[in-house]
Amino acid sequence: MVDCVYIDSHVNLHAPQFDEDREAVIARARDAGVGLMVNICDRVSNFDAVYAIADHNADIWATVGTHPHEAKENPELSVRDLLTLAERERVVGIGECGLDFHYDWSPRDVQANVFRTHVAAARESGLPLVVHTREADDVMAEILKDEMGKGAFRFLLHCYTSGPELAKVGAELGAYFSVSGIATFKAAEDVRTIIRDMPADRIIVETDCPYLAPIPMRGRRNEPAFVPHVYGKLAEIRGWSLDETRARTHDAFFALFDRIPRAGSLAA
Repeated sequence: MVDCVYIDSHVNLHAPQFDEDREAVIARARDAGVGLMVNICDRVSNFDAVYAIADHNADIWATVGTHPHEAKENPELSVRDLLTLAERERVVGIGECGLDFHYDWSPRDVQANVFRTHVAAARESGLPLVVHTREADDVMAEILKDEMGKGAFRFLLHCYTSGPELAKVGAELGAYFSVSGIATFKAAEDVRTIIRDMPADRIIVETDCPYLAPIPMRGRRNEPAFVPHVYGKLAEIRGWSLDETRARTHDAFFALFDRIPRAGSLAA
């Protein structure tokens, strides 16, 4: 494994956008110093494809879950379904799951029910929950508080672009937050404002590739090799050096994704 100068905590390398050059994309990531990636499951029916990439690459790990857009695909998804797949040795998280009321591609009640199933699986397995939320702040806050009252679980508010109130609730509940290329966008000052107030020991970095390419790659297909631009912007926003940004976010990453061994993985 290459030295882990950078970590990309959220990639979608199984996406069709990478079908023509997936191995080259992975090679470019390594050449850019990206030593660890987490390939995120978008729906349980895609799990085999998601997992296969992790299974064939020692520096890539996987999650299991269903994105809110796809919740309608399996509204009866059970905790046991998720836990059975989570037993695979390279699964390090539950999700991506949550609520997306922007497109409503799945009915909102189905999204909420399937999301609660993921929460229960995270609670039972002890694995971190990767949470997607868009235009659903109030309902998301309500569910998180309600579910936390049933028993603790760890969670990540990934690619955080929601409002300050949900950020406050999340922080109080122990949430981790991930910063994406959106932080580099000219019109995203509201996102940068929230990033300045995120708990310093609970911030990690992602690309969400193939989406959301950071400036100066905006308009291109995103890929993990672009994650250094996100690190650089986070450092600027928080007033940290690049080395401090790496140290802080990598500490947070390994605290959250604690199935991933750390020994020897970071460059000095």
